[in-house]
Amino acid sequence: MKVFKYLLVFLMVASCGPLVSYDYEESTDFSKYNSYNYFDDMETGLNVFDQKRIIKAIDSQLTRLGLDRKENADFYIDISSQVVQKSTNSSIGVGVGGTGSNVGGAISVGVPVGGNQLARQIVIDFVDLKESEELIWKAISESYYKPNDTPENREEHFHALAEKIFKKYPPKK
Repeated sequence: MKVFKYLLVFLMVASCGPLVSYDYEESTDFSKYNSYNYFDDMETGLNVFDQKRIIKAIDSQLTRLGLDRKENADFYIDISSQVVQKSTNSSIGVGVGGTGSNVGGAISVGVPVGGNQLARQIVIDFVDLKESEELIWKAISESYYKPNDTPENREEHFHALAEKIFKKYPPKK
């Protein structure tokens, strides 16, 4: 029974993490990219503080990967996001039944657990403006969003998110 409890806690914690999907142009040689910058006219859908937080987190990860942020960069980054409301399908069933003397009956009620939660979807695009002027890499993440979270928790969240997003960059062919 103790193992079941730990497994349940692990699954709950693991399910709360961000989901990330990737796509990229297969013919792209990512080894030729050494510098990046952000589009000046990005409409991220984030407030000013969160935009700074996510840019700081992305800068940290790309610096770790050996890329430099420069004015005339090899590729440019566009960030967009939206908040979506996710409904939970979790419910607790309560049932009452009885039999006797060839008579039967049952009542069942589903009680919703939790409620609707907010999720933020963030899309990060890498665009090569020097050669092909095309999208070369895209990451889409979705994670739960707490609008009243503390600035420290938000910063931590964006760093963890950026770490997960760039775990598979550059793509292995």
